Amino acid sequence: MKDVWTLSEQHAGKLKEVSYELLARGRALADTLASNLCAIVLGNNMCEQELQTLIHHGADIVYYVQAPCLEEMVCETHANVLEALIKRYAPHIVLSAATTMGRSVLPYVAVKVHTGLTADCTDLAIEEETENLLQTRPAIGGNILATIKTPHHRPQMATVRPKSFRKLQIDTARTGTIVNVEWNPAWYDGRVQVLGIREESDVDGALEEADIVISGGRGLKKRDNFHLIETLAHSMGAQVGASRDAVDRGWKSYPHQVGLSGKTISPKLYMGIGISGAVQHLAGIKTSECIVAINSDEHANLIQVADFAVVGDLFAIVPELLRRLAEMDGE
Repeated sequence: MKDVWTLSEQHAGKLKEVSYELLARGRALADTLASNLCAIVLGNNMCEQELQTLIHHGADIVYYVQAPCLEEMVCETHANVLEALIKRYAPHIVLSAATTMGRSVLPYVAVKVHTGLTADCTDLAIEEETENLLQTRPAIGGNILATIKTPHHRPQMATVRPKSFRKLQIDTARTGTIVNVEWNPAWYDGRVQVLGIREESDVDGALEEADIVISGGRGLKKRDNFHLIETLAHSMGAQVGASRDAVDRGWKSYPHQVGLSGKTISPKLYMGIGISGAVQHLAGIKTSECIVAINSDEHANLIQVADFAVVGDLFAIVPELLRRLAEMDGE
């Protein structure tokens, strides 16, 4: 079989946006192979209407496995389920997002089914003469792109950077099949139990899902000056991001880091303030709809790729932005 599988993610019975992004990736591959695109959902008490949205976003078949122990991700149990499904249905390709779930479960599954895995892919394609999956990912610190193949083993497996591709337009006229897979108690691995979920104390929401992200970098000079970024973000209803340099200096915590070594994002508006724009940072924001850069160096990499660039002293520009925003709120 040449079916293409995507591993959907859910929380509290609701599918995460990355599930639909993966379907957009998988749809192009499945069309090239003239095969089915299948979404795999592991969860509990999910309504059929929620599963149907996967079909509306491009899936032909949805395989749904339901059990109370699947409400939260436990690597060992999830891997057991996926191994059993792969051996039963023999997919050609298996994709997941390069999230905590994907980065934990897919390597484990790859070992169990004796195949290869390429992590953190930014591009996927089908090699026409062999039907091998061409898996492209950054290498050597993001300075080059490597294309990797798995010619001798199946399925071909890859994790894909979230927000590196846009989900397809929803089509409520699409039809497909939902397959309820019977739970096998042998799949349960009780060595690990989820006792609770603790949110990061200084993170207001998922950076990857924000419509507006405002990031600060080394140009802010010290931690106390990061309040300019935080105040501007609050005024614009945005999430706060940071360059790797700012995180390494302890100005913000790791969940705020934007770039290949942090979060790949695709907001409607991205503002980089005091950020020069290393290759790794640019790769993490390249699919943003609009990029605004504020930097005193007119030759900074981020200035060169920005849709709108302001060259000047951020300590003069950001307070002026805040003043103008306050005036607009008062009108």
